[in-house]
Amino acid sequence: MRSYSLGDFDAVLAIGRRGSFRAAALDLGLSTSALSNMIAKLESQLGVRLFNRTTRSVALTDAGRRFIEQVSPALADIHQALDTVRSQQDTPAGTLRINTFATAGREVLGPLVLECLKRFPQVRIDLVTEGNLVDIVAHGFDFGIRSQNLVPSDMIAIPLGPARHHAVVASPAYLAERGQPRVPADLAGHDCIRTRLPNGALFRWQFEADGQPLQVDVDGPLTLDEASLARIAVLASVGIGFFMESDVREDIAAGRLVRLLEEWTPPLSPICLYYPSRRNPPAAFRVFVELARELARARAA
Repeated sequence: MRSYSLGDFDAVLAIGRRGSFRAAALDLGLSTSALSNMIAKLESQLGVRLFNRTTRSVALTDAGRRFIEQVSPALADIHQALDTVRSQQDTPAGTLRINTFATAGREVLGPLVLECLKRFPQVRIDLVTEGNLVDIVAHGFDFGIRSQNLVPSDMIAIPLGPARHHAVVASPAYLAERGQPRVPADLAGHDCIRTRLPNGALFRWQFEADGQPLQVDVDGPLTLDEASLARIAVLASVGIGFFMESDVREDIAAGRLVRLLEEWTPPLSPICLYYPSRRNPPAAFRVFVELARELARARAA
């Protein structure tokens, strides 16, 4: 008698959801080759192809589409039953998957993620940082961390701190040579580190004047897509940078960077941990929510 694993069926759903073996493998914590071998074995056991795949694309076959339609409700019931059992654990254990963006990931890594691992050694956390906003349920995540204004209305949200701010900064050496901009329009006469967004567009620096938003297209010798790289460039006096305040707060306090145009940077929504309502969530899920609420209370005090 042939045997099938729950992981096989989860893999099929992940590929169908993502339309890519590579993206599904990342969601599942597998290598692409391991996932491909798993599906090939399952198709061999079933005697039917579930996916048509080429070097450039993946598409469900008719059989694969019917398989997903019929197996999805059953898998949801099975996972709910597993959640119910895991909710009775005395010791929180298992893996939590969290989707966020890089800046927020840096903000919560120490006080939330690493603190959870320290308190509950049998918990594992898979933290995925990406610029694109995703449906955390459809992509198999337990939690998301995003700006409050981006949290879907049907999710439970826990603000993890006060309002945030952008920070425009430059090194003392750069300012000594080039002078200090006094208003956003002055940036036209300066070298700025430009930022490329995940969709390929260049980020326009965000300011506020008399309560009205103001966007500035800056120019400069270097374009990057990661804040940690931009920080290195600004510290090296290549130009002026635009960051989340949390990414450069220590540099400002130490005098390595000078904050500019502060009165032009309005407060932003706080970041939130958010998640769907779940009946009988696993113990690891519950303690992570409790730890997030603890962090929120501490930061609000």
